[in-house]
Amino acid sequence: MRHIIIAIGLLISLIVFPAIGQAKPGVSANNAVLMEQSSGRVLFAKNAHQKQPIASITKIMTAIIAIESGMMNETVTASKRAVYTEGSSIYLEQGEKMKLKDLVYGLMLRSGNDAAVAISEHVGGSVEGFVHLMNKKARWIGMTNTSFANPHGLDSDNHYSTAYDMALLMRYAMNNKQFRKITGTKTYKSEKRSYSWQNKNKLLTKLYEYCTGGKTGYTQVAGRTLVSTAKKKDMNLIAVTLNGPDDWQDHMSMFEWGFDKFDMKTLGNKGRVEYDLNNSSESTIGYLHHDIVYPLNQQETGAVESQSFILKKASEEDAQNIIGKTIYFIDSVPVLETPIYAEQKKEDFLSYIKQAYQRMLGMY
Repeated sequence: MRHIIIAIGLLISLIVFPAIGQAKPGVSANNAVLMEQSSGRVLFAKNAHQKQPIASITKIMTAIIAIESGMMNETVTASKRAVYTEGSSIYLEQGEKMKLKDLVYGLMLRSGNDAAVAISEHVGGSVEGFVHLMNKKARWIGMTNTSFANPHGLDSDNHYSTAYDMALLMRYAMNNKQFRKITGTKTYKSEKRSYSWQNKNKLLTKLYEYCTGGKTGYTQVAGRTLVSTAKKKDMNLIAVTLNGPDDWQDHMSMFEWGFDKFDMKTLGNKGRVEYDLNNSSESTIGYLHHDIVYPLNQQETGAVESQSFILKKASEEDAQNIIGKTIYFIDSVPVLETPIYAEQKKEDFLSYIKQAYQRMLGMY
């Protein structure tokens, strides 16, 4: 039990720690983060937890809530409030009808503030109702230094976030297939328009061949804000800058630094694993549902240590049951924690199939 208490005490989110002893990329932005997507490890940070206005990168949250609503094929009617929203626009007209999906493309590619309001009114019932959903979602994701006051990002005292929180949001959103498709689209034509919308993200359209998506933002108060993603080989990175006058170059510099200094390393393989525990002559059989992969720099490769903890009363009857955890350390600092599952036994699985079949026939 003491080991379990220690393990719980060592529980640390996958923020983890930026690499030590590496020359850092220079960035013009006041706030910046470079995060590896699969693990959530922060590879580079500059004032990452400082609350700042965020402008239109707000629309990442608006888009993912709209996508998850299940309403993408519904028709939205543009209200007067939507049409007269100041700032960037897809030029909706009052009473115009457009599918929610098209509005989300207009939101992400052209940064339409009118689209943001129309989306929020349809999905949330009102702008205020949608903002409630945004803040609820932010808390669920773990964005502890974020407050949303609107769905578009126009300046407000109660509308702010941090570079780190926005990286968390993008990490979450990129797990959604439809979001990945939209944010990675260079040009899109709505059936309600005679012309195509071109994506404002120049990293995606012409500057950086490895870019897979992102969202731009700007207001006079916030300055230039940018969230972008990139993939090279087997590594996916997320970059965020706030108040960055040279943000295109900032992102390319961070990406190239991350791809150069880090590699994805496998710490554990999917399947059956035998654990030799401390102070015990017996081993325990556990199961990993997927490979354990983590970004490491050259100095860290080969220096990762791990310690496993198994619950004394762990049940092996349920293959989904967590029976323990493994904590990985770099220089004695915990950086990653993964669950250990009960091993799935073939005979148990076949028995389950047999029982299910018998139930279908009314024999069980």
